[in-house]
Amino acid sequence: MNFIMNLVFFFLATLSTFSTALPLQRRDVFVPHILYPREGTVWFVGQTHNVTWDTSDAPTQITNPRGTIILARNGRLDLDHPLASNFSILDGRHEIKVPNVPEGDVYNIVLFGDSGNFSGNFTIKH
Repeated sequence: MNFIMNLVFFFLATLSTFSTALPLQRRDVFVPHILYPREGTVWFVGQTHNVTWDTSDAPTQITNPRGTIILARNGRLDLDHPLASNFSILDGRHEIKVPNVPEGDVYNIVLFGDSGNFSGNFTIKH
């Protein structure tokens, strides 16, 4: 009987922990789809491009409205060298300059605000 009582107590204690961890208010996370660069796009080092994303379904209350654009290669994010930061995630586009990086065809743009959104794979050449 003690085993069953301990099990019930453990279950109730665990349940109460989860219920107190829930947020008190709803938070809206905006996950905009990146429109450009698209899969198969080719960029050249030194060029400028407008990274664009869809803002048509943006919630009225966004948890983090400030954006950051990061370049990723083979799934590894270059967090030390953001391409742009501190712009409104509702702008829908931001101009960046293609950095001097090794040529490759597995690059992605990652848009951070509330979340991190990856573009399709694209190529960077010299």
